[in-house]
Amino acid sequence: MGFEPSEDKARPGGLGVRHWQAALLFLGMMINYFQRVNISAGIVPMTQSTAGAPYYSWGTSEKSLILSSFFWGYVVSQVPAGLLAKRFGPKLVLGLATAVGGILCFFHPIAAKSGWQSICVLRVLTGLVQGTVYPCVHTLLAKWVPRTERGLLTTGVYSGAQFGTAVILVTSGFIFESIMGWPGLFYLSGGVSLAWALLFFWQAANEPATAIRISRGEVEYIESLTGSTSAGQSMPVPWMSIFRSPAFYGLLAAHCGFTWGFYTLLTEMPTYMSKVLQLDVKSNAFLSSLPYFVMGLLCFVVSPISDLLINRGTISITTARKLFNSIGQWGPMACLIGLGYMTAEEKTWAILLLTLAVGINAGCACGYLINHIDLSPNFAGPMMGVTNGIAGVTSVIAPLVVGAIVSDEEDPSQWRMVFFITGGIYLVCNTIFVIFGKATIQTWNEPPSTSSTMTLRNHQENDSKSIVPTSDKDNRF
Repeated sequence: MGFEPSEDKARPGGLGVRHWQAALLFLGMMINYFQRVNISAGIVPMTQSTAGAPYYSWGTSEKSLILSSFFWGYVVSQVPAGLLAKRFGPKLVLGLATAVGGILCFFHPIAAKSGWQSICVLRVLTGLVQGTVYPCVHTLLAKWVPRTERGLLTTGVYSGAQFGTAVILVTSGFIFESIMGWPGLFYLSGGVSLAWALLFFWQAANEPATAIRISRGEVEYIESLTGSTSAGQSMPVPWMSIFRSPAFYGLLAAHCGFTWGFYTLLTEMPTYMSKVLQLDVKSNAFLSSLPYFVMGLLCFVVSPISDLLINRGTISITTARKLFNSIGQWGPMACLIGLGYMTAEEKTWAILLLTLAVGINAGCACGYLINHIDLSPNFAGPMMGVTNGIAGVTSVIAPLVVGAIVSDEEDPSQWRMVFFITGGIYLVCNTIFVIFGKATIQTWNEPPSTSSTMTLRNHQENDSKSIVPTSDKDNRF
């Protein structure tokens, strides 16, 4: 199915199969975040004496190693996952990975009895299978999401990460105090992972043309506005062109900045709330989840605004990506500076700043997170594998940096240094994105020297003009 001018393809009314696919991926993001976040919530009761549940005398350095070990496997599998998704289809790779990750969850309580090293091994394996998530989801979104709906649907799917984080944190306090204790958190994570994998294998499709119960009109509408071609499936990844692109390095910097900040707070917030703000397990669990609920909700606020501004031609796509990414990284930077001066006596203000620091990250969902698809719909998955893999290195380093700085978990001045470093990384990384970032399809996205390429290219240019009347806008901030 080739590309035709978008004006010939009217948007199908009501909810379509593309929305159902987005809903499946939203649930998938939630459940995959259960797998990666359960240890961040569980590490607190696993190392404290509570009635009816085993506990272990692991120090700060051991806990930091446990929290960072997930990313050792996560980093390694990113690029291979993107290539596997391109070769075998993202449906198979994502479904199998989620099922295997669910099975690994069941073994966490057993591994803990053998020592923290065994937990580290399981977290590395979990990271390996979790490394498939973003490349596979990005590959699916590049096939399923029309450009005119890219902000809302893509942000909606990825907000599942925040809601998954929030759900696992808010329910963890009740699970810890139930008859199951903290092991129940891992058993439940594993069970829902297997259930979702079965649903996904049944209902998901790699692309609109192979979906069940989809209308011809919706297929043509989606394909005319994605920029992803069937030829892209067999095209070799143009690695040299990607690595020579300044826009790619702007995207990479933004991704690294977000990942450092997000995972520093994700892995360390429960400990900070417990030791500095002196909150009990149940209060800690609820308040740790609050920022992620706020971030998830704000995703549904900023994404329609972004789409509206772009589709009305108020700002260019490039300007929109930089604007919302700046909100998503420089806003939290300011909050973290203030948070560095909070103490247990000011816990209300500290919780407010923590909530804003995470919640305002929602702007990044309309910034760097969509930018892979902007630059190259055909290679969005492999590109996501590269940037997420490199950014994942920061996820390994961040907890280790915290472990090196915070020798006394109850000392606010040591946490202040952690927050200042995170704020500085936000500042530098987003500045690089503002300078070098773009949101126009790159020439290496297309098959060389074919008539269909020229048709697609002309369509992209015309479509960009219809969305952003002044084409010069797209090259300035």
